[in-house]
Amino acid sequence: MAIPPPRSGGGGRKPRVPPLPPARTLLTALAAVVTLAVLCLLSSSSPAASLSGYRRSVAGRGDKYLYWGGRVDCPGKHCDSCAGLGHQESSLRCALEEALFLGRIFVMPSRICLSSVHNAKGVLQSNATSTRRWEESSCAMESLYDIDLISRTVPVILDNSETWHDIVSRTTFQKGSVAYVQGISRAELKANPLYSTALVINRTASPLAWFMECKDRKNRSSVMLSYTFLPSMPARKLRDAANKLLSVTFVVGCDATLNSVPLFQMKEILGDYDAIHVRRGDLLKNRKDRFGVERSLHPHLDRDTRPEFIKKRIAKWIPPGRTLFIASNERTPGFFSPLSDRYRLAYSSNFSSILGPVIENNYQLFMVERLMMQGAKTFVKTMREFDSDLTLCDDPKKNTKVWQKPVYTDD
Repeated sequence: MAIPPPRSGGGGRKPRVPPLPPARTLLTALAAVVTLAVLCLLSSSSPAASLSGYRRSVAGRGDKYLYWGGRVDCPGKHCDSCAGLGHQESSLRCALEEALFLGRIFVMPSRICLSSVHNAKGVLQSNATSTRRWEESSCAMESLYDIDLISRTVPVILDNSETWHDIVSRTTFQKGSVAYVQGISRAELKANPLYSTALVINRTASPLAWFMECKDRKNRSSVMLSYTFLPSMPARKLRDAANKLLSVTFVVGCDATLNSVPLFQMKEILGDYDAIHVRRGDLLKNRKDRFGVERSLHPHLDRDTRPEFIKKRIAKWIPPGRTLFIASNERTPGFFSPLSDRYRLAYSSNFSSILGPVIENNYQLFMVERLMMQGAKTFVKTMREFDSDLTLCDDPKKNTKVWQKPVYTDD
């Protein structure tokens, strides 16, 4: 439920951002507060009693809220499109950080959009080549994240909750109860009483993406919530599914496409395993330049995520004979089977009997796979995010917008 826009006679003009109050106004307000405090002290029987009464009065005023919008990255350029889960998590984490900094309850969108690019159906089938998509274009936020678990760190309510509906109905009739802000730092929101005293701060974030409000995330001292915060907060049913995968006996085939090779039993607990994340499909985007030459934003990615190169790359980190869990958006049947001569391979499709009744979209599946990868003894990512990461490819993860010739041979 969105907050009604502020009334103005300007025919839809953007609300003016109020400046900091002049020094004289601040001094007057300060004097009033001091006078009120003295009166409270004089009217009480003891200092201890007055302090206790002050705490009770503050608690009785109710909580304050931070609202960024009814959909992640909207308003903005993503209102008519949908980003992947990682992109949306970066934006959510940025909004949660601001709520934590301001000491406010964050009003989280009750639904999250599902990008069709990242939501192909049939992932849990070992021989899936289908390009069919899950029908849903969005899912409930609670189906991905444990809201109660998040609230232990940052208090959160959903925008379809009765609490939020009640607040919106109240603020409609209370002048000054909502501060509409845009382009204002979180430090000023905390220091300026024009904002800090408002019941609700309604931020219009960057139209590029919400996470643009956290431009200084490279400054480690400014990071309040780590990159792993939301990945460690999946919904209870997804955590339960991952826990089952870590303690079941499963069947692994030598190659799902080789019907002449029988499946064999691996009666082994998946409690000691390694994992690799191989991101291919959506990142393998080539285009031809004006001379007809193929170009790619990640020139080494296609090469480095092929089995023969994966085998050479991970040999120094993962010894032969280990169980290797592979999470990938590659849909070619048997694509990774050349690795089976050195490792015992496991995929999500090996656990379809457990995941099938639980998984409703690929975002949920990736949440489970991410827990699996976090639990691995050695985990190798596709591309580097942090200096300590083990990776398959040395190309930068961030889009450099430099189109280069793809490389398929050893450098």
